Amino acid sequence: KCANIFIFVLYCYTFKCGCNCFRQRLVLSTLSGKRVKIRNIRSKDDNPGLRDFEASFIRLLDKVTNGTRIEINQTGTVLFYQPGLLYGGSVEHECNVQRSIGYYLEALLMLAPFMKTPLRAVLKGVTNDPTDPSVDLLKVTAIPLMKKFGIDGDGLEIKVLKRGMAPAGGGEVLFTCPVRRSMKPVHLTEPGKIKRIRGTAFSVRVSPQMANRIVDSARSILNKFIPDIYIYTDHMKGASSGKSPGFGLTLVAETVNGTFLGAEVVSTPQGQGDPVLPEDLGRNCAKLLLEEVYRGGCVDSTNQSLSLLYMTLGQQDVSKTLLGPLSPYTVEFLRHIRDFFQIMFKIEQQKPGEDEQKGGEKVLMTCVGAGYSNINKTIK
Repeated sequence: KCANIFIFVLYCYTFKCGCNCFRQRLVLSTLSGKRVKIRNIRSKDDNPGLRDFEASFIRLLDKVTNGTRIEINQTGTVLFYQPGLLYGGSVEHECNVQRSIGYYLEALLMLAPFMKTPLRAVLKGVTNDPTDPSVDLLKVTAIPLMKKFGIDGDGLEIKVLKRGMAPAGGGEVLFTCPVRRSMKPVHLTEPGKIKRIRGTAFSVRVSPQMANRIVDSARSILNKFIPDIYIYTDHMKGASSGKSPGFGLTLVAETVNGTFLGAEVVSTPQGQGDPVLPEDLGRNCAKLLLEEVYRGGCVDSTNQSLSLLYMTLGQQDVSKTLLGPLSPYTVEFLRHIRDFFQIMFKIEQQKPGEDEQKGGEKVLMTCVGAGYSNINKTIK
C-alpha cells in the first residue's frame, strides 16, 4: 500500500488554479504519461465547472488515445486525467462552436507526430474566429515549422474542405500527419530578411467583392515595403460556405532563410459587437503583420509554444531557437514543461546593435532535449 501511495504522489500532478492553460496540462500529461488532477475549475464563478468547449477537447483527446481514464466530479470543478497511449488513425470530431477549430488543432499539432499510426483527423465547426489562431494561419506557419523538426513527407497537410464562420460554424478541416520516432535538434538563430508576402482574403455568405476590397487596402500599406506581394481571394459558395456570414484576411511573410511570420484579422461575428469595414480589416491585418516582423525571431508568436515543445522532446542534443518577445502563454508553457519533463531553458536576451535595423528585442532559447522516443510507433 505504501509503495502504491508513493508512486501516485510521484506521478500525479495537482493544479489548483483551475481552467488556466487547460490544454497545455492535458497535452503535456498525454505526452509524458503522467496523470494530472485539476482542481477549482471556475469554482467561484456563477456558472462553475468545465465549459462545453473544454469537454469537447477532452472528448477529442479520448478519441486519439487508447486507455485514457477521465473522471469529472458532479459540478465539473475537479478533473482527474490519466493518459493512455496515443493511437491516431482516422478520427472525426464535432468541435464546439464556442471556440474555433484552431483551438483543437493546436493540440493535435503537438501530439500527432508521436502517435502509433498516422493521424487523419476531420474536424468540424468554426474555421475562423477573432479569438483563436485560424486554420489558415496554422497551415502557412505551423506546417513549415514542423518540417524543420524533421516531420515532413506527403502525409503532412492541413486542408480547408468547408469554411465556417462564428457563431454558427459549419466548417470542415482535414489534418493528416505522419508519425516519427524522434525529433531532430535544430539551430534556428538567423531569421533572415523578408523576401515575399503571401495571403488569403476569404469571404462567405457576403458579396465576393468584399475580398477584393480587403486585398486593395492591405496592399496599400504593404506595397511601400516590398514588391513581391500576392494575396489570393477565396470565396466559397453553397454547402462549402458554412452557416454564418463573414470575411477575413490571413497574411504570411517569408524570409530568405525559410522563416514564416503570420498575422490575421477576422470580421466581427454576426450579432456580436460593431460591424467592421473590409478596408479597415485589410489595413489592420497589414499593420499586425508589420508588428510581427518587428517582433521578429525564427518563429512567429502563434507557434512559440509548438517550437519549444519540439525542442524539449528532441534527441539529447542542444537545440537553439531565436524568438521575439515571449507571450504570457509561452511563459506559462515553459513552467509546465519544467513540471512535466524537468527540462529548463537557458534564456538569453539579444539586443539589436545601434546600426542594425533588426526590430525589437529577441530572446535566444537553448535547451538539451529530453531524448523522447515515440514508444507508441509500431516497429516494422
